[in-house]
Amino acid sequence: MPEGDTVFLAGKRLHAALAGKLLLRGELRHPRWAEHDLAGLIVTGVASVGKHLFTRFDDGTSLHSHFRMDGSWHLYRPGMRWRRPEYEARAVLANEDRVAVGFALHDLELLPTDDEDRLVGHLGPDLLDPAWDAGLAAEALRRFTSRADHEVGLVLLEQRVMAGVGNLYKTEACFLLGVSPWTKVRDLPDPEEVITLSRKLLLANADRPEQTTTGSTRMGEAHWVFERGGRECRRCGTRIRTADQGDGIYARIAYWCPRCQPGPTPAPAPRQGRRRSGSGATRRY
Repeated sequence: MPEGDTVFLAGKRLHAALAGKLLLRGELRHPRWAEHDLAGLIVTGVASVGKHLFTRFDDGTSLHSHFRMDGSWHLYRPGMRWRRPEYEARAVLANEDRVAVGFALHDLELLPTDDEDRLVGHLGPDLLDPAWDAGLAAEALRRFTSRADHEVGLVLLEQRVMAGVGNLYKTEACFLLGVSPWTKVRDLPDPEEVITLSRKLLLANADRPEQTTTGSTRMGEAHWVFERGGRECRRCGTRIRTADQGDGIYARIAYWCPRCQPGPTPAPAPRQGRRRSGSGATRRY
């Protein structure tokens, strides 16, 4: 799932392309909203809230979209060929200069702008909120420390605590803090540093598509441990380990260096026996 900085950048670019301009084309290719034609409306703005995106119109409505795992917004000049198949398009918003196409937007909703809070009111403070201040930082810290008995890696992903962190920044923040993702929040030496670092990492990449936590955007050098399972730690040379963290559909792969990130580690997964399928083939579970 995209990180908050990816959604923030999409919103910033859509705002620059659409805000203040009349829509000549406004198609919603979604079963629930297909009868709505947005042509003739003026886009008043586009803004992100955590991993949610709102495109606002002058009739007092907003188009809400969420990328989930495979969604995205693309910008084109009129007549340009789209980079994804047309059948994946769920929204097409075009003015005389630009065409914005929302691909694979599984979550799409048209609602009154005044009702946006219905979709995002449950979220914690948005780490990329332009209005971020000491009050929002304190609220994020309050929500974070209230999860004292939970694993820091899971709490970082909980959007109700603070919005914007995904698996990439969760992984890299734990490494940079020198803690195991399975460390309990109550055992962190400085919980406030977790919020500060998470926001710093998101801000550092909010204005570019490349995401780096090492300072390098060169291929293969952008991250400390994320997606580097089995390779040597950039700091100490220890082999980076991986394991699932979380349950069911919420499980995410955790990457960590056991030397640079001392602390709790997951129990070894029990060895599963072989079960026979109805066809007589062997299947591993």
